[in-house]
Amino acid sequence: QVQLVESGGGSVQPGGSVRLSCTASGRTFDTLAMGWFRRTPGNEREFVAGISGSGGSTAVAASVGGRFTISRDNAKNTVYLQIGSLEPQDTAVYYCAARLNPQCWGPTCQFNFWGQGTQVTVSS
Repeated sequence: QVQLVESGGGSVQPGGSVRLSCTASGRTFDTLAMGWFRRTPGNEREFVAGISGSGGSTAVAASVGGRFTISRDNAKNTVYLQIGSLEPQDTAVYYCAARLNPQCWGPTCQFNFWGQGTQVTVSS
């Protein structure tokens, strides 16, 4: 089992930025591909970004453009999602996910473990 705990959500003004963190336990961290997903009000959960076990490769959903950056610190067992130029439509619950196979991290990959989610609200 892999346990995932997200943090860093909250209320942010439009145009601002936020960094979400997710700390994992239960497995050697660099054996896990990691991803971030979000569920906006009234919509299905969607892939936002993914990163390989080594951190050397990433994937970001085209829908979020260049505003989202995923990174990881394997020494801290933590993956991050930096979001810039926040827009009201970024309001969502953001979920961290882990995949046992570190070689697949994109939107078509099956992630095995999920965090509880952290709320990000973008409003003036």
